[in-house]
Amino acid sequence: MASMTTAVNLEQVTYFLVTGASRGIGAKLAIETARKFKAGSVVVLLARSASGLESTRSAILEGNPHVTVVTSSVDLATASKQLLNEILDKSLLGRAPHEQFGLAYVIHNVGTIGNVERKAVELGDRSEWEEYFATNVFNVAVLNSCFLGKFGTVPQKLVVNITSKACIAPFASMTFYCAGKAAREMYFRVLAEEEAAAGVKVLNYSPGPVDTEMTVDIQTRSGAPGIREYFKNLRDTTTILTTEQTTAKFLHILENGLFKSGEHVDYYDH
Repeated sequence: MASMTTAVNLEQVTYFLVTGASRGIGAKLAIETARKFKAGSVVVLLARSASGLESTRSAILEGNPHVTVVTSSVDLATASKQLLNEILDKSLLGRAPHEQFGLAYVIHNVGTIGNVERKAVELGDRSEWEEYFATNVFNVAVLNSCFLGKFGTVPQKLVVNITSKACIAPFASMTFYCAGKAAREMYFRVLAEEEAAAGVKVLNYSPGPVDTEMTVDIQTRSGAPGIREYFKNLRDTTTILTTEQTTAKFLHILENGLFKSGEHVDYYDH
């Protein structure tokens, strides 16, 4: 069990940014976490789908009408550093972060599975690799740099990376996903090592196999029969997790400090 010093108090005035917040795990994490914030908190939701973001926004305000919710429809594969900084600045309304918030908190949830129809040896298109890593690794790091650059003066800083067992175990047909998750998690592990003295807490949370559009897509399109059967069996036996289950476990881990900053924590670890 990790030291309680990593426990996070969410019941305070918080600046909260979530990527991939229009559906699935990202939406549920945003909705349930925002319930806990005190009045004056700002919740910023990023995703491509404007309608999905509006749905998440409505659900957040229904659960906690005392927070401000800002949405921005943006493609994180192509968003520039300038655009990301503009989104952050606009949400702050010209006020200094350290004068408003006790906690600055980002969840890097955005993620795509990539091509799951071909084997690793068949993935020879450099542009396809660059496009995948732009969304899942490169701009995650750029946004994180913008975020910590903007909120470094806030007393408490929390960075969450939604990771996967796929970053430590190989899954046939999921080359892009496995490689991207591995690179991304190591970035956040290094961040935790470097920024500990600055008071930055980092959690790499692996939510387990969850019933989302992404896992449906893998089950339908994977070129590996074993992977298709694995997800089919989870659904047939109703052992696949719900977004509610993994979000509840995530919040339990966070609020009770059941993690060491930077480490990989899986749903099934607790």
